[in-house]
Amino acid sequence: MSASLQIGLLVFPKVTQLDLTGPLQVFSSVPGAKVHLIWKRIEPVPSDSVLTLTPTVTFADCPQLDVICVPGGAGSDDMVNDEEMLDFLRRQAKAAKYITSVCTGSLVLGAAGLLRGYRAATHWTAMEFLEPFGATPTKTRVCIDRNRVTGGGVTAGIDFALTLVSLLVDRQTAEAIQLRLEYNPAPPFNAGSPDAAPPEILAVMKERIAVTQPRRSEAIRRAAARLTS
Repeated sequence: MSASLQIGLLVFPKVTQLDLTGPLQVFSSVPGAKVHLIWKRIEPVPSDSVLTLTPTVTFADCPQLDVICVPGGAGSDDMVNDEEMLDFLRRQAKAAKYITSVCTGSLVLGAAGLLRGYRAATHWTAMEFLEPFGATPTKTRVCIDRNRVTGGGVTAGIDFALTLVSLLVDRQTAEAIQLRLEYNPAPPFNAGSPDAAPPEILAVMKERIAVTQPRRSEAIRRAAARLTS
């Protein structure tokens, strides 16, 4: 099956590059798979870091995908109300085998109406924003609900991608990719989730995100209203 797999990852301004490049590295290791980086135009796209990303295909020229994946990042707050993005996702979703996301990319799927009635994961700071799209927030690294496969925040993208490869191809292929990447995480600190992080670290992070939450909340409100209008 892998010989004919068409896998597409969306790029957009202020995407979190690891949301994208983690799964990209995994998917690029699937024998015979064709991986696409998709945006409106073929032009450099700034990520949320110093890294600039170059799309390989436009919305208009993208073939029908077996897997469509939306990464997250600050730019997802703009994408939830970007009609070109949402229309592209809806068109592709009609025939895609798996409709997927990493981090706050799930909010973009939700804004396209593709998560209504599904369980979904997202970044811990965005859980509350899934419900307005009719999705059930699920606190897990990888959430599988029928053909919707969603990953939690940022680094969960690697877990998500390996899980998806096991579904698309087989477990042996996924495990071989894991070994090739030496994906054997042993973090130096136990602060990778709000449940585990020291209270003072969690407080600092909540203070930082409080600055951007109103903008996200307003973007989600507009996107959810469009779905019900």
